[in-house]
Amino acid sequence: MNYENLLIAIENKIALVTLNRPAKLNALNKNTLAELHAAFTDLESNEAVQVIILTGSGEKAFVAGADIAEFANFSTQEGTQLAADGHQKVFDHIENLKKPVIAAVNGFALGGGLELAMACHFRVASENAKMGLPEVTLGLIPGYGGTQRLPQLVGKGRAMEMILTATMITATEAKEYGLVNHVVPQTELIEFCQGLAQKISTNAPVAITQAIQAVNASFDKTQNGYQQEINAFGRLFGTADFKEGTTAFLEKRKANFSGK
Repeated sequence: MNYENLLIAIENKIALVTLNRPAKLNALNKNTLAELHAAFTDLESNEAVQVIILTGSGEKAFVAGADIAEFANFSTQEGTQLAADGHQKVFDHIENLKKPVIAAVNGFALGGGLELAMACHFRVASENAKMGLPEVTLGLIPGYGGTQRLPQLVGKGRAMEMILTATMITATEAKEYGLVNHVVPQTELIEFCQGLAQKISTNAPVAITQAIQAVNASFDKTQNGYQQEINAFGRLFGTADFKEGTTAFLEKRKANFSGK
């Protein structure tokens, strides 16, 4: 599929998805959100892909926010639908994807951009990255999961401060807060993320999926995370990957997982 606002490259079981609206600092508009949904749906079912890296084009921004001009005149009903659609089709969709998604945050990740990064399974930032949720300066609050995911990642107090003051934080502060896992020079960002993705791709795909679902269950009030872990652990004993992994360990060789 050809995308207007995304670039997709697949190599060595790793898909690199690049938001490509540099003139708009990769701001999220309706079309971009629709393309993200389509792209992640396709990549999830693509057997040639085991890990996904999400980044933004150019050196200035991962995603500088939502395209404000597109919703400036929305009604209450339209605003509610905007948030609901975004949650379902993109942000929750990415968070619950069966394959790991790494956010490579290059430059500004503001508003919907930071929310997009937080929906990914973990984040790596370039040294020039700056992150924040400035929605209250527009008379809004974060509408794509920011009020929920940010406290989970950095704690209630820091999340409250970031949201209520609308202050941007640096990459160093983001790492100190636990918002990002690593900070690297911008020229090394994608290569570093590819290294992490390569490590993941050598592990059992079925187990990776079950691990994602078990960890996510701990943040879902409708689920018992411990029971999810127990059930997933048991199910994995019936997989070909478990048999291959244990056999390879006992035979002192590298496992060759089939993803089944």
